[in-house]
Amino acid sequence: MATTQVTQTGKSALSTRFYPTRIDLSADIRKSVVEILNQTLAATLDLKTQVKQAHWNVKGMHFYQLHELFDELATELEGYVDLVAERVTALGATAMGTARIAAAQSILPEYPYDIVDGAEHVTALAERYAQYAAHLRGAIDKTDELGDADTADLYTEISRDIDKRLWFLEAHLVKKGDVVG
Repeated sequence: MATTQVTQTGKSALSTRFYPTRIDLSADIRKSVVEILNQTLAATLDLKTQVKQAHWNVKGMHFYQLHELFDELATELEGYVDLVAERVTALGATAMGTARIAAAQSILPEYPYDIVDGAEHVTALAERYAQYAAHLRGAIDKTDELGDADTADLYTEISRDIDKRLWFLEAHLVKKGDVVG
């Protein structure tokens, strides 16, 4: 059974079970990588639910386009949830992916409940996508340093797509006066 411990950030972390595997990564490396992956799993689940919050509650002139975009973003994030969780289990560990775990372990701030306008939702999501993208880049470096090129590659794949989606969100926020040069 999983046990709880406190991390350096002061958040409680769940210690996960490991199962036998023939993967040629040491138990110590797998433990470190799984900790990073489960942190990503929590953040990805949280981001997905925050995107759905925007999807359900967006209003304004660009309602339909944003409603569709947000749904597309949430669907894409659901795919990343699966990729990350399945990597955890491939490494012989337990994916820690319940809503309660995600809420407790996510690196993202809570989504504001009082926003309605499309631009406000886009701004809130862009801020969270930027923070998530930075987490992914850090995870690329950490897993590469640990010698797990496969997990680093998985993070690179997700990172490219998240950067693209951040660009999509930020493009909605650019005004003529913002252009320099």
